[in-house]
Amino acid sequence: MPRHHQSAKHPGGSQRQLRVGETVRHAMAEILSQGHVHDPVLEAHMVTVPEVRMSPDLKLATIYVMPLGGRDTEAVIAALDHNKRFLRGEIARRVNLKFAPDIRFRVDDRFDEAERIEKLLRTPAVQRDLKADSNESE
Repeated sequence: MPRHHQSAKHPGGSQRQLRVGETVRHAMAEILSQGHVHDPVLEAHMVTVPEVRMSPDLKLATIYVMPLGGRDTEAVIAALDHNKRFLRGEIARRVNLKFAPDIRFRVDDRFDEAERIEKLLRTPAVQRDLKADSNESE
């Protein structure tokens, strides 16, 4: 069976990595939304799981999370890390893989970055530059 390597064709990894990552993402989102983790920090926050990236050997899942409203991200990551063993077991029960992947949690800061770029584009200096570029090209 051919080995799939990350390439321009599949920037997030092979089709299998993407498929398994999406399955893990669904399982993790379900576990969190149904309140299966008995942790005061997690019970006090709605946590979304926008993405899960799997390593090429499928033995490590990097789970990107974002508490609703972007509040208390460090506390939420710490609570997830504290409950990692339980969460890994729950994911293993729900996802049919030969081995339960190790899991690690990261804050999904793509929205913050998009907002930062949007604010930058609205600054007077950038607006002036954009206007100058469009006048030159006419």
